[in-house]
Formats: sequence, structure tokens, C-alpha cells
Amino acid sequence: MQRLHPALQNRLLVSLPPEDFGLVAPNLAQVDLERGRLLYDPGDRIDAVYFPLDGVISLMTLMENGAAIESATIGREGALGLMAAVAPRQSLSRAIVQTPVRACRISAAALHEAWEKSPRIRDLIDRHNEALFGHAIQSVACNALHSVEARFCRWLLTCHDRISTDTVALTQEFLADMLGVQRTTVTAVARSLQEKGVIRYRRGVVDIIDRAGLEALTCECYGVIHRTYERLLPADG
Repeated sequence: MQRLHPALQNRLLVSLPPEDFGLVAPNLAQVDLERGRLLYDPGDRIDAVYFPLDGVISLMTLMENGAAIESATIGREGALGLMAAVAPRQSLSRAIVQTPVRACRISAAALHEAWEKSPRIRDLIDRHNEALFGHAIQSVACNALHSVEARFCRWLLTCHDRISTDTVALTQEFLADMLGVQRTTVTAVARSLQEKGVIRYRRGVVDIIDRAGLEALTCECYGVIHRTYERLLPADG
């Protein structure tokens, strides 16, 4: 019998056998999260776990002077706050909704109960946390070593993988925070990519018109991160 629960649009949840998915399904609530919504700040207790179905959540590393840069993103391949299923945790990053997100939310306490009962859920959480750690450390190297254009292309490709449209609606300020650069730099890079015919850029909106062209312009980090998720969280579970 086909399972039609909306949560099965999330790669982690769809990989669970029916008996394990049944441990979490009654406690999942579908939510719509608007762009820019703050989910956690550093030090906040993680009391809810979000499994995105469509859209992107950014994890931002904050500095004392207010500067910030994106360290990882979470979409339908993963979950936000999954480490709190193991034991009470505080957030290490700012988690903010980057594009409108449809997600299934479950309390950390309810997920912990399922974690205690299911070896399969415990293994899946371990593998997801390893994949997210790999994503974050690759982003550190990428932010330090690669051009803004290559990083912008990586960011667009990663976002495109997790949404159901070719249009990404974001403000200049948000893009600048994601990349850790000035807004004028974002404008210059976006115009350059538009001139190369891979995107169409309007104020606050990016249309991806040549994905293959973006892949040719991005750095190796997009492929490295993608392969890490494929290895640790294969589509067949």
C-alpha cells in the first residue's frame, strides 16, 4: 500500500521502513515557514525539529560585530535540529528560512522517544549529522578559497536542488549575508552571470535559465557536498 503522508517528500523520512516511520508520523505537523523567519539563534534550546519538504533553511555563523556568513543549508534531503533527538541541545548557529519552506515539524521530545525505540532512526540521525558536518567544513574551505562567482553558482545550484521552481526570490541583503560580501558585490556578480546567459537577475529575484552553465562555473565544492549526501544518505535508504 502506497504511503501518501506529506512528510514522505522529505528524503530522510521516506527512507524509513513503514514501522519506523510509524513511530514519528502521528507527531508530525505540516507548517509553512515564510522567507526570513528566524527559527533559532545561537544558544536557543532546540525544542522542535523541522523536516523540509520544499525550500531552504540557512545555518548562519555569527560574529560579535554582527557579521554573518552561511555555513550550511538544509532542504528536503535533511532536517533542522536533528541532533536534539539524541539529547537536549542548544543551537550553535542562527537558523533562518532562506526561501519559503513547507516542512513537517515534530517536538524534539517526541522524536527522542522514537530514537530510543528504533535502531534505524538512530543510524539515520548519525548519518545525517555526519553529512551536515561534511557540508559545513567544505563550506569553510569554499568561503576562504574560492571566488564569489563560484560560490554564488554553488549556492544557486544547492538552492535549485531543494525547491520546485527555477525562480529564487531573495533580497540583495540576504544574498550578501549568505556569501559574506557587500551588496554591491552581489549585484556585480549577478550581472556578470546574467551576461554569461546562465541566470536572469531582477531586483530580489534570480531566474535559473542554464543549470549546466552554472555547473560549469561553480567550484568543486558543489560536487563534493552533493556526493557526501549521496554516500551517507542514499535515496534508497
